[in-house]
Amino acid sequence: MTAGFSWHPEARLFDALAQEVVPRSPMGTVVADGPEGLAQVIGLAAFRVGALDQPAPAMADQPVFETLTSGSTGTPRRILRTQASWLASFAVNARFGIGPGARVAVLGRLVQSLALYGAVEGLHLGAEVHLLDLLRPDRQRQALVDRGITHLYATPSQLRLLGQGLCPDLRQVLVGGSKLDPALRGALQRMAPKAQIREFYGAAETSFITLADETAPEGSVGRAYPGVEVTVVDGEVWVKSPYLFVGYASDPGSARWRDGWLSVGEVGRLDGEFLFLHGRAGRMATIADQNVFPEEIESFLAAQPGVDQAAVVPVADPQRGAVLVAFLCGDPTKDSAIMTALRSRLGPLMAPKRLIWLQDWPTLPSGKTDLAALEGRAAWRV
Repeated sequence: MTAGFSWHPEARLFDALAQEVVPRSPMGTVVADGPEGLAQVIGLAAFRVGALDQPAPAMADQPVFETLTSGSTGTPRRILRTQASWLASFAVNARFGIGPGARVAVLGRLVQSLALYGAVEGLHLGAEVHLLDLLRPDRQRQALVDRGITHLYATPSQLRLLGQGLCPDLRQVLVGGSKLDPALRGALQRMAPKAQIREFYGAAETSFITLADETAPEGSVGRAYPGVEVTVVDGEVWVKSPYLFVGYASDPGSARWRDGWLSVGEVGRLDGEFLFLHGRAGRMATIADQNVFPEEIESFLAAQPGVDQAAVVPVADPQRGAVLVAFLCGDPTKDSAIMTALRSRLGPLMAPKRLIWLQDWPTLPSGKTDLAALEGRAAWRV
């Protein structure tokens, strides 16, 4: 059997209270979503963190494990991966300084792939790993300072909640889940002025697809991550790499295979070596016979003054086929200016019909917006 994840001799694991958690003998192949569970599974040939009511992953001819999709548009799905599919990218990310002497923090729950990835990678490469998901966002930010965190894995939603404050020790901020808007990027640069900000585009099924840094043009998700091939066929993005998953371990999902290439339904275009995304085909809405990607409108809204969070969802309409409703978090006094900007950019037919301001933004354990919850609210607010 090929090698799997291992606990580096210099690696250390700390919980939300800064208490060290040491490696321990496993009680089984399915463990609780937390530091004690993580301390048990590193080194196992098959494991899953969380979902204790589900059977363990089947043994295979190489080490495997299960994680979850984000579930932003529905129920999260269990997916099966080889440990080798993550080990291959650990070797790439080691060049970012992740290893002995680094202090890595993750803000999300381990049941989701981004947080689990950051934690397992840090332990395998010899870093200190700090699991901060049980802390409030303001206390997470203070922990970044108090513990001298140098590397942070987070989603834009998690970063937005951290608020203001200086984190002088941060050297790398590794962002996944969705793209940073200009305002959030600026706030992040002020919070961590010595850090390089790297945005990864990918999915639980694909792992890394592209990597964007300060050289990526505006609106791009960057160049292909090392070892990844990207192509666009009839507007759909397809990838081939050593980082792809094996398959779904529960209900079938949206990913599709074709001759070794994988698509998760993203629509986009390549401009030279840079990839630009329009959105997921599954989120596309048809309004008066025109296709609209809510993600493109969300990016426009996120750049408007007074907007902290933005999400756009379609609602069935007998005349147009669908209309859009935009949910926003931020300053409601900007409502009129934002609606004017939307109509100027998109025209009165395509612009969202309503803006709904929320104080409590619905999020999933992955840190992404809970679109299903917003769709339920939109249906009765139109």
